[in-house]
Amino acid sequence: MAGIRQSHQDTRAQKRKRYAQRRKRGTSKVGEGKTKEGLRREFSAGGIVFKDNASSWLIIKPAGTDRWQLPKGLIDEGESSKEAALREVEEEGGIKAQIMGKVGEQRYVYYWEGKKVFKTVVYFLMKYISGAENGHDHEVDEALFLPFEEAVKKLTFEKDKEFLKKGKELFKQGIQENLI
Repeated sequence: MAGIRQSHQDTRAQKRKRYAQRRKRGTSKVGEGKTKEGLRREFSAGGIVFKDNASSWLIIKPAGTDRWQLPKGLIDEGESSKEAALREVEEEGGIKAQIMGKVGEQRYVYYWEGKKVFKTVVYFLMKYISGAENGHDHEVDEALFLPFEEAVKKLTFEKDKEFLKKGKELFKQGIQENLI
């Protein structure tokens, strides 16, 4: 148990260090840039995680909010989208998972400190491997595995609901093709 705790603390320390480096650079991700329209670009990755043969699905509640969403976060320097998705699921969900396939990408524009940000998020279907939802980091108040219909109802954003449904369809497809 002490080894697990030390590993979790190291992860938090590493995350704080990455955040400090981003703040120093004034960006949230290496490779971030401006589009022709002057928008800032961000690239994130996340997971749609199932457990117990898809009887339950992971959702998170970010710290200090009333929102429920899928785990996701910015891709760090030197990381692939798959590596970032696995890291974010572990940090925000407290669990380890295995990628089963790509669910899709979401693109949207939002405003941060008065500036437009063009964001792309890639989601992967993941199978729970180990860990407990209470092992999440400080950026999350709560992480839960819920039955599919409950998870859909609890999610705040329509796009998250759509991606959860796409994840379930990909799971069903994988079962039919003996991939999962």
